[in-house]
Amino acid sequence: MVDHLNVSYLYKKRGVFYFTKRVPCDVKSYYRSDRIVICLKTKSNVSAIRASKSLYQKLDDYWTSIRLTKMQVPAQHLLVSKPPVNSNSNAPLLSEALTTYLKLKGEGKDKTFIRGANRNIKYVIELLGDLPIDDYSTKDASKFRDHLLDRGLLISSVKRVFSSIRSIINLSISEEGINCINAFSKTYMPDKNEIDIRKTIPTKDIKHIQSLCREYDDDLRWLIALLSDSGMRLGEGVGLLKSDINLDCDIPHINLIPHPWRRLKTRGSQRCIPLIGASLWASRKILDNRNDSIYAFPRYTTKDNCNANSASAALNKWLKEQLTESFVIHGLRHGFRDRLRAVECPSEIIDKLGGWSLKSVGEGYGRGYELSVLSKWLLKI
Repeated sequence: MVDHLNVSYLYKKRGVFYFTKRVPCDVKSYYRSDRIVICLKTKSNVSAIRASKSLYQKLDDYWTSIRLTKMQVPAQHLLVSKPPVNSNSNAPLLSEALTTYLKLKGEGKDKTFIRGANRNIKYVIELLGDLPIDDYSTKDASKFRDHLLDRGLLISSVKRVFSSIRSIINLSISEEGINCINAFSKTYMPDKNEIDIRKTIPTKDIKHIQSLCREYDDDLRWLIALLSDSGMRLGEGVGLLKSDINLDCDIPHINLIPHPWRRLKTRGSQRCIPLIGASLWASRKILDNRNDSIYAFPRYTTKDNCNANSASAALNKWLKEQLTESFVIHGLRHGFRDRLRAVECPSEIIDKLGGWSLKSVGEGYGRGYELSVLSKWLLKI
């Protein structure tokens, strides 16, 4: 029995909402079927309408991009494959500056250093092009800053990206004896996001987000739910192996250990975290997910890299769409600590659960707390 609704592109089957849309005639050749049907995995009318609007917009944007590529451009034979750059410049391209930087500074450095430099230069080239280093303007640098912020990166992350780019360009300026100003050297960085970094997401908003995660029920929402009741840092969660998640035991838990693609922040970061509530739900979803990957979140993690920045951008954008105030994903970790404080959990146990640095030498002695003790306090929140 299929129950059709008045809302466009939506119908209900066995209580669950589906999105459906006929493929336009001019893009049918790109599809194996003339109709798109997607299960929204929700029984909520409000969530279904919101999801259908998002899907429709994404499809419409994609179809527009197809139409633009097929469009006949007047005088197309006169176009060049790349925009022209300053022909009078003898300075190296940004990609060449990167090569010089890695050759001189990369020897003996770990993979994280090399990946970071490559990633940051890739960001610039994707937005502004691979230009001679003296051809970038301060306006270009400001545009790049705004682009990173719009993607959801925290201002602290943007500052790290700019620091890397400045170092790469400065080295080439010095090595090549170029008389120019580094366009990325004095870019203004607003302080607005620094407030958001420290802003705790209130318990009522956390519960609301957890409820939405169960409705959306996809890998991004599993990640948010996993973080929400475990207190993990974003990078810690993104870089998990499925085998780090232990459900077939008396107390389900995560065994948080370092991996080649993701180091841990401090010595105290290596820990066992009992799984409860939304985090337990997310862990079950991750292990039930029928894919061949060994990683909990293969969208962001490979054997060579754990891309927490990309995850942060996507999650922060989604959080801002769902909540009335501006929060970032790290606010879940602050909320985790506040929720434990509210039930009068001892600070030593709070630090152990969240992997925060030990406050005294004495706290580092002994075997620490059993999972049963940690779980008892977590269940109170």
